[in-house]
Amino acid sequence: MFDFSSALDLPLIWGLLIATAVFLYVFLDGFDLGIGILFPFAPSETCRDKAMNSIAPFWDGNETWLVLGGGGLFAAFPLAYAVLLPAFYIPIILMLLGLIMRGVAFEFRFKASPKGKTFWTYIFHFGSLAAAICQGMILGAFIQGVEVDGRNFAGGPFDWATGFSVMTGIAVTFGYALLGATWLVMKTDGETQAWARSVAGYALGFVAFFMGLVSFVMPLMDARVADFWFSAPNIYLLAPIPLLTIALIAFTWRDLHKADAEYRPFLSSLGIFVMGYLGLGLSLYPWIVPFNFTIWQAAAAGTSLSLLLVGVVPLLPVILAYTGYAYYVFRGKTSHEPMY
Repeated sequence: MFDFSSALDLPLIWGLLIATAVFLYVFLDGFDLGIGILFPFAPSETCRDKAMNSIAPFWDGNETWLVLGGGGLFAAFPLAYAVLLPAFYIPIILMLLGLIMRGVAFEFRFKASPKGKTFWTYIFHFGSLAAAICQGMILGAFIQGVEVDGRNFAGGPFDWATGFSVMTGIAVTFGYALLGATWLVMKTDGETQAWARSVAGYALGFVAFFMGLVSFVMPLMDARVADFWFSAPNIYLLAPIPLLTIALIAFTWRDLHKADAEYRPFLSSLGIFVMGYLGLGLSLYPWIVPFNFTIWQAAAAGTSLSLLLVGVVPLLPVILAYTGYAYYVFRGKTSHEPMY
């Protein structure tokens, strides 16, 4: 019998699959979390209705990728799961509570009275805000690394709450706000679009600041990251990443001030996230528990990984297909009507 586990680097394949699932979650759920963050600040109730209708067909499907990322980590890298989950129990639980709050608010706001709408508007906002901040703090704590003794988490329950993780929590919040605002530029018109352009400009400034700050701090936190980015020939090979990021920020700023540019701000904002995610991924590779376990050290047995891959290979294209079809069906501008 042909042994896939010996012919393929299955831990690397699964690492890439999980990284892809996490990025798709950040991108797809990021813009609807961003809309929730901005929601109460919209200039009118009609604008809020348009904003909510623009994500109504997609928001619950977007969270498929969070399930795939978490489930894939549990199945493919059980050691990493066993170390990271205890380290991040509190922010993960708070994130899930935030996601539950916004999901309930989403459904109830459609059926609420005018007074009730205000209540569910703020529940939707605070649920989105809590989820975004917690995701950013988890990211910051993950980058800093966790305390490990042997094969177990050895730190305290609040080790994740550091100055750096708070900074990344704020940074992710502004990043999601940028995605949400540029999504509204693409999906709405009139007063809502004009407001979204203005908000996106402010969010872009904060995103650029925090990306520069993280890029400055990470090499100072660990000498291996500094050596990776600034030693020859890597410094020349990796130079396109920061240069492209700067160019995308400039293009996004320009397009936000051009009335005929509706799709490009969202696409270039996505490009900024791709560059940031790529930079973080390269900085932390091959660690899945920085800086304790690599993807090969934390991986499940090769036979288990190959069996899991047999299930993922046919299902992943199906998920991508129905996701793409949903976005195709609901293309174009959004109405404020309740039955949109």
